[in-house]
Amino acid sequence: MRPSWDEYFMSIVELVKTRSTCLRRQVGALIVKDKRILATGYNGAPVGCKHCLDLGCIREELKVPSGQRHEICRATHAEQNAIAQAAYSGISVKDGTLYVTTQPCVLCAKLAINAGITKIVFRGDYPDELAMELLKEAGVRVLKYEGPQIEGSFFSGSEV
Repeated sequence: MRPSWDEYFMSIVELVKTRSTCLRRQVGALIVKDKRILATGYNGAPVGCKHCLDLGCIREELKVPSGQRHEICRATHAEQNAIAQAAYSGISVKDGTLYVTTQPCVLCAKLAINAGITKIVFRGDYPDELAMELLKEAGVRVLKYEGPQIEGSFFSGSEV
């Protein structure tokens, strides 16, 4: 059976996350517009910087809980990397859809809003209520993907 567009893009974003260099959570992101992939991103250290795979995780060492103190981390988030990749290539993401393997944090939510993303489809939960509040306030359509991990047979998206 041919996958829906959401199933198709969520399958790709699951593959993108496998490039992550984060020791705590692998996240992948994909920005799409008019059913065309504009950019991808995964969480990892900035270009030219050492990865947590090489140095260890400072957040683990300091016992920083998930969803807190985002600045204490070597990694750039997957959503940030996808938006930066598009900007680096001179590609507008305005009116695009962001597919991501985990609910965006508040930093990524604010960046997506200001970049003109109009829809976000995500799979996994993340402890950041402010992110969801800001996305709703900004009028960004947010759907939680509840389909199969990789091989999709349905999309049961619910607005959040």
